Amino acid sequence: MASSNAAKRIVFTGGSGKAGRHCMPYLLSKGHSVLNVDLAPLSHPTVHTLKADLTDSGQVFNALSSHFHLSHYENPRGPGSVGVEKPDAVIHFAAYARNLLVPDSECFRGNVVSTYNVIEAACKLGIKKVIIASSETTYGVCFAQGDADYHSFPLEEDYDNDPEDTYATSKLCGERCARSFARRFPGTDIYALRIGNIIEPHEYEVDFPSYVSKPETRKRNAWSYIDARDLGQICDLCVQKDGLGFQVFNATNDTITTKETTAEILKRYAPNTPVTREMGEFEAPLSNRKIREVLGFKDVHDWRKYVTI
Repeated sequence: MASSNAAKRIVFTGGSGKAGRHCMPYLLSKGHSVLNVDLAPLSHPTVHTLKADLTDSGQVFNALSSHFHLSHYENPRGPGSVGVEKPDAVIHFAAYARNLLVPDSECFRGNVVSTYNVIEAACKLGIKKVIIASSETTYGVCFAQGDADYHSFPLEEDYDNDPEDTYATSKLCGERCARSFARRFPGTDIYALRIGNIIEPHEYEVDFPSYVSKPETRKRNAWSYIDARDLGQICDLCVQKDGLGFQVFNATNDTITTKETTAEILKRYAPNTPVTREMGEFEAPLSNRKIREVLGFKDVHDWRKYVTI
Protein backbone atom coordinates (compact mmCIF):
# COMPACT_ATOMS: atom_id res chain seq x y z
CA MET A 1 0.00 0.00 0.00
CA ALA A 2 2.19 2.78 -1.33
CA SER A 3 1.65 6.51 -1.45
CA SER A 4 3.07 8.73 -4.17
CA ASN A 5 3.22 12.51 -4.15
CA ALA A 6 3.99 12.72 -7.87
CA ALA A 7 1.81 14.96 -10.01
CA LYS A 8 -0.85 13.01 -11.91
CA ARG A 9 -3.01 13.43 -14.99
CA ILE A 10 -6.62 13.24 -13.81
CA VAL A 11 -9.88 13.09 -15.75
CA PHE A 12 -12.60 14.54 -13.54
CA THR A 13 -16.21 13.96 -14.58
CA GLY A 14 -18.80 16.40 -13.28
CA GLY A 15 -16.20 19.01 -12.43
CA SER A 16 -18.61 21.85 -13.15
CA GLY A 17 -20.87 20.81 -10.27
CA LYS A 18 -21.04 21.81 -6.63
CA ALA A 19 -18.29 19.47 -5.48
CA GLY A 20 -16.12 19.50 -8.56
CA ARG A 21 -15.63 23.24 -8.80
CA HIS A 22 -13.93 23.15 -5.39
CA CYS A 23 -12.18 19.78 -5.69
CA MET A 24 -10.43 20.59 -8.97
CA PRO A 25 -8.68 23.75 -7.69
CA TYR A 26 -7.37 21.71 -4.78
CA LEU A 27 -6.03 19.06 -7.15
CA LEU A 28 -4.41 21.76 -9.30
CA SER A 29 -2.78 23.23 -6.18
CA LYS A 30 -1.12 19.85 -5.65
CA GLY A 31 0.42 19.99 -9.11
CA HIS A 32 -1.96 17.67 -10.91
CA SER A 33 -3.25 18.22 -14.45
CA VAL A 34 -7.03 17.98 -14.79
CA LEU A 35 -9.47 17.54 -17.67
CA ASN A 36 -13.09 18.31 -16.83
CA VAL A 37 -15.66 16.11 -18.57
CA ASP A 38 -19.13 17.57 -18.16
CA LEU A 39 -22.18 18.70 -20.09
CA ALA A 40 -22.06 22.07 -18.30
CA PRO A 41 -19.29 24.64 -18.87
CA LEU A 42 -16.71 25.54 -16.23
CA SER A 43 -15.08 28.94 -16.05
CA HIS A 44 -11.48 28.14 -15.14
CA PRO A 45 -8.39 29.54 -16.85
CA THR A 46 -6.35 26.32 -16.90
CA VAL A 47 -8.97 23.54 -17.00
CA HIS A 48 -10.50 22.54 -20.33
CA THR A 49 -14.05 21.19 -20.31
CA LEU A 50 -14.82 18.38 -22.74
CA LYS A 51 -18.56 17.95 -23.24
CA ALA A 52 -19.60 14.32 -23.23
CA ASP A 53 -22.67 12.18 -22.59
CA LEU A 54 -21.36 9.58 -20.15
CA THR A 55 -24.27 7.24 -20.79
CA ASP A 56 -22.77 6.76 -24.28
CA SER A 57 -19.95 4.23 -23.93
CA GLY A 58 -18.19 5.38 -27.08
CA GLN A 59 -18.04 8.97 -25.87
CA VAL A 60 -16.62 7.79 -22.53
CA PHE A 61 -13.84 5.76 -24.15
CA ASN A 62 -12.96 8.77 -26.30
CA ALA A 63 -13.07 11.21 -23.38
CA LEU A 64 -10.71 9.06 -21.30
CA SER A 65 -8.22 8.91 -24.17
CA SER A 66 -8.38 12.60 -25.09
CA HIS A 67 -5.93 15.46 -25.01
CA PHE A 68 -6.36 17.65 -21.94
CA HIS A 69 -5.87 20.92 -23.85
CA LEU A 70 -5.53 22.25 -27.39
CA SER A 71 -1.85 22.97 -26.71
CA HIS A 72 -1.23 19.23 -26.40
CA TYR A 73 -1.38 18.91 -30.16
CA GLU A 74 2.17 20.25 -29.98
CA ASN A 75 3.32 17.07 -28.24
CA PRO A 76 5.65 14.92 -30.35
CA ARG A 77 4.25 11.83 -32.03
CA GLY A 78 5.80 8.68 -30.63
CA PRO A 79 5.97 5.20 -32.22
CA GLY A 80 2.40 4.01 -32.68
CA SER A 81 1.14 7.07 -30.84
CA VAL A 82 -0.67 10.31 -31.61
CA GLY A 83 0.86 12.08 -28.62
CA VAL A 84 -2.00 11.44 -26.18
CA GLU A 85 -0.79 10.55 -22.69
CA LYS A 86 -2.87 8.08 -20.71
CA PRO A 87 -4.50 9.52 -17.57
CA ASP A 88 -3.21 8.30 -14.23
CA ALA A 89 -6.61 8.51 -12.57
CA VAL A 90 -10.31 9.09 -13.17
CA ILE A 91 -12.53 10.80 -10.61
CA HIS A 92 -16.19 10.25 -11.48
CA PHE A 93 -18.55 12.73 -9.85
CA ALA A 94 -20.96 13.35 -12.75
CA ALA A 95 -24.50 12.28 -11.89
CA TYR A 96 -28.03 13.34 -11.20
CA ALA A 97 -27.30 14.71 -7.72
CA ARG A 98 -30.54 13.73 -5.98
CA ASN A 99 -34.10 12.55 -6.51
CA LEU A 100 -36.73 14.70 -8.26
CA LEU A 101 -34.40 16.33 -10.77
CA VAL A 102 -35.64 13.87 -13.40
CA PRO A 103 -38.08 10.95 -13.20
CA ASP A 104 -36.83 8.10 -11.03
CA SER A 105 -36.26 5.75 -13.95
CA GLU A 106 -34.00 8.31 -15.65
CA CYS A 107 -32.12 9.01 -12.41
CA PHE A 108 -31.39 5.29 -12.07
CA ARG A 109 -30.51 4.79 -15.73
CA GLY A 110 -28.28 7.83 -16.00
CA ASN A 111 -26.37 7.28 -12.76
CA VAL A 112 -25.85 3.54 -13.12
CA VAL A 113 -25.04 3.45 -16.83
CA SER A 114 -22.64 6.40 -16.65
CA THR A 115 -20.80 4.89 -13.68
CA TYR A 116 -20.56 1.51 -15.40
CA ASN A 117 -19.28 3.14 -18.57
CA VAL A 118 -16.63 5.21 -16.79
CA ILE A 119 -15.30 2.28 -14.77
CA GLU A 120 -15.32 -0.06 -17.76
CA ALA A 121 -13.51 2.39 -20.02
CA ALA A 122 -10.91 3.21 -17.37
CA CYS A 123 -10.17 -0.45 -16.70
CA LYS A 124 -9.99 -1.44 -20.37
CA LEU A 125 -7.76 1.55 -21.15
CA GLY A 126 -5.37 0.48 -18.40
CA ILE A 127 -6.04 3.38 -16.02
CA LYS A 128 -5.15 1.99 -12.61
CA LYS A 129 -6.97 4.42 -10.30
CA VAL A 130 -10.71 5.18 -10.34
CA ILE A 131 -12.56 7.17 -7.67
CA ILE A 132 -16.35 7.31 -7.81
CA ALA A 133 -18.89 9.37 -5.91
CA SER A 134 -21.26 7.33 -3.80
CA SER A 135 -23.43 9.00 -1.18
CA GLU A 136 -24.52 9.41 2.43
CA THR A 137 -27.99 8.55 1.16
CA THR A 138 -27.02 4.87 0.89
CA TYR A 139 -27.41 4.64 4.68
CA GLY A 140 -31.14 4.68 4.07
CA VAL A 141 -32.56 7.66 5.97
CA CYS A 142 -31.86 10.74 3.84
CA PHE A 143 -34.62 10.05 1.32
CA ALA A 144 -36.74 7.62 3.34
CA GLN A 145 -40.48 8.21 3.39
CA GLY A 146 -41.45 9.71 6.74
CA ASP A 147 -39.33 9.43 9.87
CA ALA A 148 -36.84 6.56 9.74
CA ASP A 149 -34.11 5.34 12.05
CA TYR A 150 -30.59 4.24 11.26
CA HIS A 151 -29.70 0.67 12.25
CA SER A 152 -26.87 1.77 14.54
CA PHE A 153 -24.30 4.48 15.19
CA PRO A 154 -21.71 5.35 14.16
CA LEU A 155 -22.42 4.93 10.45
CA GLU A 156 -19.35 3.15 9.12
CA GLU A 157 -18.45 1.45 5.88
CA ASP A 158 -19.48 -2.08 6.99
CA TYR A 159 -23.07 -0.92 7.57
CA ASP A 160 -25.93 -2.96 6.04
CA ASN A 161 -27.05 -0.34 3.51
CA ASP A 162 -30.71 -0.76 2.58
CA PRO A 163 -32.09 2.47 1.07
CA GLU A 164 -35.58 2.60 -0.37
CA ASP A 165 -35.17 5.49 -2.80
CA THR A 166 -33.96 5.53 -6.38
CA TYR A 167 -30.99 7.89 -6.06
CA ALA A 168 -29.38 5.99 -3.19
CA THR A 169 -30.04 2.67 -4.91
CA SER A 170 -28.29 3.95 -8.04
CA LYS A 171 -25.26 4.81 -5.89
CA LEU A 172 -25.18 1.34 -4.35
CA CYS A 173 -25.28 -0.12 -7.85
CA GLY A 174 -22.24 2.02 -8.66
CA GLU A 175 -20.40 0.58 -5.67
CA ARG A 176 -21.22 -2.93 -6.86
CA CYS A 177 -19.93 -2.13 -10.36
CA ALA A 178 -16.73 -0.82 -8.80
CA ARG A 179 -16.22 -3.98 -6.76
CA SER A 180 -16.88 -6.17 -9.79
CA PHE A 181 -14.36 -4.40 -12.03
CA ALA A 182 -11.72 -4.28 -9.29
CA ARG A 183 -11.96 -8.07 -9.06
CA ARG A 184 -11.93 -8.47 -12.85
CA PHE A 185 -8.91 -6.19 -13.31
CA PRO A 186 -6.39 -7.05 -10.56
CA GLY A 187 -4.02 -4.20 -9.79
CA THR A 188 -6.71 -1.57 -10.39
CA ASP A 189 -7.75 0.52 -7.40
CA ILE A 190 -11.38 1.65 -7.34
CA TYR A 191 -12.45 3.72 -4.34
CA ALA A 192 -16.08 4.71 -3.69
CA LEU A 193 -16.64 7.84 -1.59
CA ARG A 194 -19.86 7.97 0.41
CA ILE A 195 -19.99 11.75 0.34
CA GLY A 196 -21.78 13.62 3.09
CA ASN A 197 -23.83 16.79 2.78
CA ILE A 198 -21.52 19.07 0.75
CA ILE A 199 -20.97 22.56 2.12
CA GLU A 200 -19.50 25.32 -0.03
CA PRO A 201 -17.66 28.22 1.68
CA HIS A 202 -20.51 30.71 1.33
CA GLU A 203 -23.02 28.27 2.83
CA TYR A 204 -21.55 28.56 6.34
CA GLU A 205 -23.05 32.02 6.61
CA VAL A 206 -26.22 31.31 4.63
CA ASP A 207 -27.31 27.85 5.79
CA PHE A 208 -25.24 26.59 8.68
CA PRO A 209 -26.74 28.72 11.48
CA SER A 210 -30.07 26.97 11.01
CA TYR A 211 -28.34 23.58 11.01
CA VAL A 212 -26.88 24.39 14.42
CA SER A 213 -30.01 25.95 15.91
CA LYS A 214 -32.44 23.32 14.57
CA PRO A 215 -30.70 19.95 14.95
CA GLU A 216 -34.02 18.16 14.52
CA THR A 217 -33.80 19.03 10.80
CA ARG A 218 -30.44 17.30 10.31
CA LYS A 219 -31.25 13.68 11.11
CA ARG A 220 -31.51 12.82 7.43
CA ASN A 221 -27.88 13.90 7.01
CA ALA A 222 -26.83 12.17 10.24
CA TRP A 223 -25.80 15.57 11.65
CA SER A 224 -22.71 15.38 9.43
CA TYR A 225 -21.21 17.27 6.47
CA ILE A 226 -18.20 17.58 4.18
CA ASP A 227 -16.58 20.88 3.31
CA ALA A 228 -16.19 20.99 -0.49
CA ARG A 229 -12.53 21.96 -0.14
CA ASP A 230 -11.81 19.11 2.26
CA LEU A 231 -13.45 16.81 -0.27
CA GLY A 232 -10.73 17.96 -2.65
CA GLN A 233 -8.15 16.82 -0.11
CA ILE A 234 -9.85 13.43 0.08
CA CYS A 235 -9.73 13.11 -3.72
CA ASP A 236 -6.02 13.89 -3.68
CA LEU A 237 -5.36 11.36 -0.91
CA CYS A 238 -7.22 8.71 -2.91
CA VAL A 239 -5.19 9.49 -6.02
CA GLN A 240 -1.94 9.19 -4.09
CA LYS A 241 -2.77 6.00 -2.15
CA ASP A 242 -2.13 2.88 -4.22
CA GLY A 243 -2.69 -0.80 -3.72
CA LEU A 244 -5.99 -0.92 -1.82
CA GLY A 245 -8.09 -2.56 -4.54
CA PHE A 246 -11.79 -1.90 -4.01
CA GLN A 247 -12.58 0.31 -1.04
CA VAL A 248 -15.49 2.32 0.32
CA PHE A 249 -14.76 5.47 2.34
CA ASN A 250 -17.14 7.79 4.15
CA ALA A 251 -16.22 11.32 3.05
CA THR A 252 -17.15 13.64 5.90
CA ASN A 253 -15.55 16.13 8.25
CA ASP A 254 -14.69 15.13 11.81
CA THR A 255 -17.41 16.76 13.89
CA ILE A 256 -21.15 16.77 14.43
CA THR A 257 -23.04 19.87 13.22
CA THR A 258 -24.45 20.78 16.63
CA LYS A 259 -23.52 22.67 19.79
CA GLU A 260 -24.51 19.67 21.86
CA THR A 261 -22.33 16.59 22.16
CA THR A 262 -22.85 13.58 19.93
CA ALA A 263 -24.15 11.53 22.84
CA GLU A 264 -26.74 14.19 23.73
CA ILE A 265 -27.99 14.49 20.14
CA LEU A 266 -28.27 10.74 19.58
CA LYS A 267 -30.10 10.26 22.89
CA ARG A 268 -32.58 13.03 22.05
CA TYR A 269 -33.27 12.37 18.36
CA ALA A 270 -32.41 8.68 17.91
CA PRO A 271 -33.18 7.13 21.31
CA ASN A 272 -33.96 3.69 19.89
CA THR A 273 -30.82 3.37 17.76
CA PRO A 274 -27.96 1.39 19.34
CA VAL A 275 -24.47 2.87 19.58
CA THR A 276 -21.98 0.10 18.82
CA ARG A 277 -18.75 1.69 20.04
CA GLU A 278 -17.58 4.60 22.15
CA MET A 279 -17.72 7.79 20.09
CA GLY A 280 -15.78 11.00 20.45
CA GLU A 281 -17.43 13.88 22.29
CA PHE A 282 -18.28 15.71 19.06
CA GLU A 283 -17.65 12.91 16.54
CA ALA A 284 -19.77 13.04 13.40
CA PRO A 285 -22.31 10.17 13.46
CA LEU A 286 -21.41 9.53 9.80
CA SER A 287 -17.91 8.60 10.85
CA ASN A 288 -14.77 9.40 8.86
CA ARG A 289 -12.51 7.24 11.02
CA LYS A 290 -11.47 5.09 8.05
CA ILE A 291 -10.25 7.97 5.87
CA ARG A 292 -8.32 9.37 8.82
CA GLU A 293 -6.67 6.06 9.64
CA VAL A 294 -6.15 4.69 6.11
CA LEU A 295 -5.67 7.81 3.99
CA GLY A 296 -4.40 10.30 6.59
CA PHE A 297 -7.22 12.82 6.15
CA LYS A 298 -6.90 16.01 8.22
CA ASP A 299 -10.00 18.12 8.87
CA VAL A 300 -9.02 21.63 7.75
CA HIS A 301 -12.40 23.37 7.44
CA ASP A 302 -14.22 22.63 10.68
CA TRP A 303 -17.54 24.48 10.65
CA ARG A 304 -16.77 26.15 13.98
CA LYS A 305 -14.15 28.26 12.22
CA TYR A 306 -16.88 29.96 10.20
CA VAL A 307 -20.03 29.91 12.36
CA THR A 308 -20.48 31.79 15.63
CA ILE A 309 -22.28 29.70 18.24
